[in-house]
Amino acid sequence: MKFTDLFSGHASLYATARPSYPERVIAELASLAPERSQAWDAGTGNGQSALLLARSFEHVHATDASEAQIAEAFAHERVHYAVEPAEQCSLPVASCDLVLAAQAAHWFDPDRFGAEVRRVLKPGGIVAAIGYGWWYVDPQVDAIIGERLLKPIEPHWLPGNWLLVDAYRDLRLPGEEVRLTPAAIHLAWERHDVEAYVLSWSVVQKLGTDVTVDAFTALRKVWPDGEKRHVTMPIVSRVHRV
Repeated sequence: MKFTDLFSGHASLYATARPSYPERVIAELASLAPERSQAWDAGTGNGQSALLLARSFEHVHATDASEAQIAEAFAHERVHYAVEPAEQCSLPVASCDLVLAAQAAHWFDPDRFGAEVRRVLKPGGIVAAIGYGWWYVDPQVDAIIGERLLKPIEPHWLPGNWLLVDAYRDLRLPGEEVRLTPAAIHLAWERHDVEAYVLSWSVVQKLGTDVTVDAFTALRKVWPDGEKRHVTMPIVSRVHRV
């Protein structure tokens, strides 16, 4: 089936620029699952969350509709990668304890993905959508990013972007909601790490790097080369038991 391909053209940059998730978030999701036999990581990208799932589950089926993304994925003996859309995977009926979509669910067709989740989950299984949206450094850097980057690109966000920015409040998943413990990604980044992360955004890839010039020029004046700063990315999540 056709899919909205927003990341294949810069899969290598995505693999190096995107942060991973706190281990305790994945461990908490695993603790909610009825068993630890198999997890499905839908929209795995380069497999960051699949590797974390492999610490808790005997088997991880990690899929992405982008062949280029799968080509950049990290190998692991308990992770099987497949080029498959989240709306149509090859897993058999009632074969999964957990379905995870990390930084991905906002790009899926909610009805078709929901039907596939119901098909592959065991009774009492967990479906979880997690992601990282807004991020913070310090007042000076945050003001530059907000005024010189986010405002100019805001009219170009796709509906999926807005789902994530709005903390998945309107994301539709099957089953009854379960709450996760609040968490955040904490990073010690240099300025070039922030720049690489911004360049990996689908909207920046669509508009071109010219949209980043003003913000990046301003950042270089206040953030010296080689200086690490604390970056905080709150985790957004929706978790349901089916």
